[in-house]
Amino acid sequence: MSNYRIQGATGEWEVVIGLEVHAQVTSNSKLFSGAATAFGAEPNSQVSLVDAAMPGMLPVLNRECVRQAVRTGMAIDAQINAWSRFDRKNYFYADLPQGYQISQLYHPIVGEGQLLIEADEKAGIPEDKIIGIERIHIEQDAGKLMHDQHPTMSYVDLNRSGVALMEIVSRPDMRSPAEAGAYVRKLRAILRYVGSCDGNMEEGSMRADVNVSVRRPGEEFGTRTETKNVNSVRFVMQTIEHEAMRQVDVLEAGGKIVQETRLFDPGTGTTRTMRSKEDAHDYRYFPDPDLLPLVLEEDFLAECRASLPELPDAKRTRYTDVLGLTPYNARELTAEVETFARFETLLAETAKAIGKDEAKVATQVANWSLSVAPGVMKAIGDEGDPANATAAAQASILAMADKGEISGGQAKEIFEIVLKTGREPSEIADAEGLKQVSDTGAIEAAVDAIIAANADKVEQYRGGKEALFGFFVGQTMKAMQGKANPGVVNQLLKDKLG
Repeated sequence: MSNYRIQGATGEWEVVIGLEVHAQVTSNSKLFSGAATAFGAEPNSQVSLVDAAMPGMLPVLNRECVRQAVRTGMAIDAQINAWSRFDRKNYFYADLPQGYQISQLYHPIVGEGQLLIEADEKAGIPEDKIIGIERIHIEQDAGKLMHDQHPTMSYVDLNRSGVALMEIVSRPDMRSPAEAGAYVRKLRAILRYVGSCDGNMEEGSMRADVNVSVRRPGEEFGTRTETKNVNSVRFVMQTIEHEAMRQVDVLEAGGKIVQETRLFDPGTGTTRTMRSKEDAHDYRYFPDPDLLPLVLEEDFLAECRASLPELPDAKRTRYTDVLGLTPYNARELTAEVETFARFETLLAETAKAIGKDEAKVATQVANWSLSVAPGVMKAIGDEGDPANATAAAQASILAMADKGEISGGQAKEIFEIVLKTGREPSEIADAEGLKQVSDTGAIEAAVDAIIAANADKVEQYRGGKEALFGFFVGQTMKAMQGKANPGVVNQLLKDKLG
């Protein structure tokens, strides 16, 4: 249960949040035409006669868009509706050439599902929480007005007209900006795992309509507002914070919240009125007469289910239960597709290089992947080439560390040189003198010299001043120019100091 509350002048208020996420479906063509969907194309260069609503043009449903929506529904344990239907949502705007949008109001392709957001004390999420998902429907996108191309006129770009969208509608189950942020991040991860959307919010292929209301804790839901087209997790959270505070101020001043559509201004972190909120009847929905109902066959559904990858929750459980990783490491490694892919590739390479089972080296590889390697990359910045950080090169470094041939510090030094030059790690270790000395004879000679030179401290140590042990370790490592194997140093000192 979230403990997030807004402290108003007249008492506490609770925020109620629901999100409608629009995700562009991964497909080479649009929902009802064969036009391309690539981002960044010249305006109006990817527009078919169907997209431009030329007379007599009829829509033809894209099978791949249906497949991706079904796979997404399966990934959130949702009901898949074998029978669904398309409706026309009628409204008039300059970037909507048909004068209507083809959507699914009454019979969506995906019904109720759910999504788990994990506990994160630092973020203000005290425990795991299930967020209900009401539906996923597929619909076509509108075009885009361009206001910066002419001093007195707006231009229309129809490249996005007809692009396939999944609208993923949550229940109003979120109670804090942190929960909403976690929900969007988790949903984005699932979409990217499945491959049904690339999740690039900065390119507009995933954006959220943010529904916010406030109430006294435990009371009925208040009147909500909807803030349209918010395109980053941070902006979603800012929208909620500002809009909730605005509504509390209005209510405590004796006013009423108006159901309306608002816009978020990233520059000021505030929302402003866009238009009064329409209801479904305002759009005069009716079944699209050009499209037959969509009927999904069992073989098609079975193929969709078989194509699903291991999803974030299952992967996180495997990382903790089978590989023995900490819950934190498991959560961080499964948060993004690229992160787990790099980790699993490096884990396999390292296990092979060391000759151990993956579970025995998983913690070592996880710590390297999440902390050590990113730290070195950040420290050297543009001096390093990420292409040099191959799984084979990193596995070679980890194998040398596992065998005691190099220390943790030497591993970082070698990796830095690898990033800058692309040289082989083993060659770097030999040529640059970056190997630990594990020769017991050489270390023992240094230990004997340190003990002989510090007879007074030896007497103090043996008299009970155990903190001096670190002094002897430091002096020995200094004498060995930092290249002595710490394990050997510690054992020899323990044996000789008694």
